[in-house]
Amino acid sequence: MKGAVIGDLLNKVSLGSACDGVACIFHCAGYAHAFSSFNPELHWCINFEGTRNLLDAAGEAGVKRFVFLSSVKAMAEPGDACADEDWSGEPLTPYGKAKRAAEDAVLEAGAKYGMHVVNLRLVMVYGRGGRGNLERMAQGIKAGWFPPLPEAGNRRSLVHVDDVVAVMRLVAEKTEANGRTYIVADPKPYSGRGIYDAIRIVLAQGADPPAPTFPWRVPAGLLQAGGAVGDLLGALLRRQLPLNSEVVDRLLGSAWYSPARIESELGWRAQIGLSEGLREMLDTFGKVPGEGPV
Repeated sequence: MKGAVIGDLLNKVSLGSACDGVACIFHCAGYAHAFSSFNPELHWCINFEGTRNLLDAAGEAGVKRFVFLSSVKAMAEPGDACADEDWSGEPLTPYGKAKRAAEDAVLEAGAKYGMHVVNLRLVMVYGRGGRGNLERMAQGIKAGWFPPLPEAGNRRSLVHVDDVVAVMRLVAEKTEANGRTYIVADPKPYSGRGIYDAIRIVLAQGADPPAPTFPWRVPAGLLQAGGAVGDLLGALLRRQLPLNSEVVDRLLGSAWYSPARIESELGWRAQIGLSEGLREMLDTFGKVPGEGPV
């Protein structure tokens, strides 16, 4: 069995050594900062050029299968609609543009080297050990500083990390997946308020003391005004603030995607619903090191 090899996406020599003797590559590495205005050049350099370097190294080393973890941000923003892989338009952010270019490079490398290649467009992924928006929201709710969101009727797609691992293994083996691009998501979308309430319910199960309750909620207009103020102060201070328009959009806006293609072509369907996934994600909250396995 091949031991661990440290490679650099921008160092082709190191990538050649890492790919030597490997049959299948799951390309998960990348630059994934959440905010589009943060070091945009790194998105292109790492997410596109680095992926292209790895593809060339894999092809030259005779790697047979290559699965690329992309993002729904490689598509145009769907607004309130439910988007599938054929959604028209181009990505707007540096992150999305780099991911889209990397997807094209994956398909080109598949044809050039005869590799089995697949692009997986992930929605927001959550699970134990994550450091994303959902985990930060849960920490804020438990700590008592994150008040209830208004019910905006928005729809956001999520997927648990265990479902992502399962689909990665599936597409690597399925001949029908070769050369295809798939959205990976729980088929059921959730509103920001629905996610907030689900987190509170899970936190309340067996909690001692329970998470604080709020007799009020933050109006949507107040959140949007706070985001606008955050934009202005961030521009003056030349740094991202915890609350700005982009953060507000993640709380109140929609990001709704359909996994119908992968369900119909490969028979895959997400198995972990929000409540079960949150219980797994929140299992370590409040535990003290040394009290038992986490």
